[in-house]
Amino acid sequence: MSEDEERGNETLRWPTNLDHAAIVRRLVQVRETAQANGLPDIASRFENVESMTAPQIGARVVAAMAWLQEKPEYRSITTQLEMVAMNLKNLK
Repeated sequence: MSEDEERGNETLRWPTNLDHAAIVRRLVQVRETAQANGLPDIASRFENVESMTAPQIGARVVAAMAWLQEKPEYRSITTQLEMVAMNLKNLK
């Protein structure tokens, strides 16, 4: 299986029905991973994510993805943010 096929299959396994609590849990993981990898700009975007409103979360996710766009070495964080972005419609 080629790398592109693997990525396509991975996308199919992504949950698209994450609720608010699940989104927050993933963003807490993103924050912790960013801290561990020396990315204070990303980690700080998700400080207190547990108490953010849906529009605040959405704006921070999009901003973080834009910041990471040219940094392929942090692909695992970008992937988590992409997964959250696919679920932003579920925030209430």
